[in-house]
Amino acid sequence: MATQVSGDRTAQVRIHLKTRSSDIELPEDTGPILVSTELKRYQLSTLVNRLLETEKPIPLEFLINGQFLRTSIDEFLTQNGISAETTLSVEYVKALIPPLYVASYEHDDWVSSVDVLSQSSRAAQWAGDRYDASTQRILSGGYDGLLRVWNMSSEVVATGQGHTASVKAARFMSPTQVVSSGFDRTLRLWKYEDAEAAGTASLTPTLELYGHKAAVDNIAVHAPSSRILSASSDHTVGIWSTKKAEGPAAPESLLPTANKRRKLSTAKTLPQRGPLSLLLGHQSQVSDVCFDEKDATVAYSSSWDHSVKTWDLTTSTCVDTRTTAQSLFSICHLPEASLLATGTVARHITLIDPRASATTISAMTLRGHTNAVVSLARDPNSSYQLVSGSHDGTCKVWDIRSVRNEAGSERVGDSVYTIERESAKGKPKSVAGEGVKVFSVAWDREVGVVSGGEDKRVQINKGLST
Repeated sequence: MATQVSGDRTAQVRIHLKTRSSDIELPEDTGPILVSTELKRYQLSTLVNRLLETEKPIPLEFLINGQFLRTSIDEFLTQNGISAETTLSVEYVKALIPPLYVASYEHDDWVSSVDVLSQSSRAAQWAGDRYDASTQRILSGGYDGLLRVWNMSSEVVATGQGHTASVKAARFMSPTQVVSSGFDRTLRLWKYEDAEAAGTASLTPTLELYGHKAAVDNIAVHAPSSRILSASSDHTVGIWSTKKAEGPAAPESLLPTANKRRKLSTAKTLPQRGPLSLLLGHQSQVSDVCFDEKDATVAYSSSWDHSVKTWDLTTSTCVDTRTTAQSLFSICHLPEASLLATGTVARHITLIDPRASATTISAMTLRGHTNAVVSLARDPNSSYQLVSGSHDGTCKVWDIRSVRNEAGSERVGDSVYTIERESAKGKPKSVAGEGVKVFSVAWDREVGVVSGGEDKRVQINKGLST
């Protein structure tokens, strides 16, 4: 028998409340509840908090048939042609707090890449006890060829100079090691020594990696296996070791000509190494690469040739290819959902199931951007949310539980929040994002959503709990 929680004479509907979050589950014997169809999100949230007997209210969102409830239940039923006689299955989730603007860090040139070091970041977790939990740093790579490490007071604590052209990607491998790549076709490893005051920390180059014959547009790192993956415009994916002893000699033909002169002098030179392997198969430039989040011997790459490839890194072989209808510019693994998110030139995000059992290429499409989607990052607090950075000058936050079915059984999702560039406030909005294109985005549990782009700024947005 349904519990009645509304005593007025308005229309009522039975709802069955469920969640996938074990920490906010209702008791198993909670049956259907009879509620007024006039209820909206806030009243439902109050109801669930009352049933959970929470000390402090937890803001909740509600999904019905994969769509977030943004109206009253009555309006939702009408819009979707659902009878009030049915028992509605209503999923509740912790509400995502709007990512509010926090700060911008100004650069001398376009910002191509961002990464975060914090207690919850992967680099810190890999390091374990060797990390000072109070330290938070932002790493940026720029078109001026420099790496910069910032403290949270918008001061540059360290600058790295070594690339001979624009930096395209930069990542913390550990709290004391940074990896970067660029238009100069190289990857470089750096020793990072931290300090809090502006200009007192240091980035010292320790290893140069040669093997690609064109720009190295993106990298992925995995400290436990000492491995780096690279995505290059030369159509290949590179596998590299951070250990000098493991890497083969750098190909002589790719070394800078100055090297020959250096050998004749007594000047100290950096160690140079080649790739463990170059993975062939893509027919156009490789835009992005990532490790499988649960198995670091597996990797995924996206390419302008429209395809996503799955690689067995142990044998350096391609084990699967999924071909889409558009050039792909970015990739991100969502392991709990068994999906790969890929950003496309066609302004949307295609979610691909890489498992052999998948019957379709596209499991879902996320629509809303008005230019190419060039960067993706997972929400560190959720299995279902991600953020995208686009050339339209925005970042968008998505929840893959929020989908609707369109004609032809296509599953489509809309963004939950849009993050505008603060530098564009008060200026005419450009659909194509001229002057404010976003090139890179990262999402950290403590620091928030960090993005960099054409406006020469690193921007921080964070959901601030009240």
